[in-house]
Amino acid sequence: MTEKQHIINYLKTNNLKVTPQRMAILEAVYESGNHPTAEMILERVKKDNPNIALGTVYSVLETLAEKKIINKVHTENGVFRYDGYTEMHHHLHAGDSSKIEDYYNEELNGILQEYFERNKIPGFKIHEIMLHIKGEFEQ
Repeated sequence: MTEKQHIINYLKTNNLKVTPQRMAILEAVYESGNHPTAEMILERVKKDNPNIALGTVYSVLETLAEKKIINKVHTENGVFRYDGYTEMHHHLHAGDSSKIEDYYNEELNGILQEYFERNKIPGFKIHEIMLHIKGEFEQ
């Protein structure tokens, strides 16, 4: 199955109309691999869709995030980044740059899930556990 066909199927199974804008934006999120901002996505999508507006990009990203097709990652400087990898994982964020990488560790995931099953937070229902690990990448 091609990437485009996969995206079409993914949108349809989430009861979303398949539009050229949604296709292009979702492809850009998947292809970028570095948790792009809406502005980065716009820049990438504008090459083939010169009339697309930033508002459209934001609207599509919000819809995709609401449907859990992508993750919306809030950074400490208030900028939202978007992640096409939706399985349980964590983020390594270099504080001195805008670089964010996915970090997946099944043992850590198990420890976190087990901990919060044993230590419920009163009056709070957990939907997702994601660590945001700040540091710097070694050369």
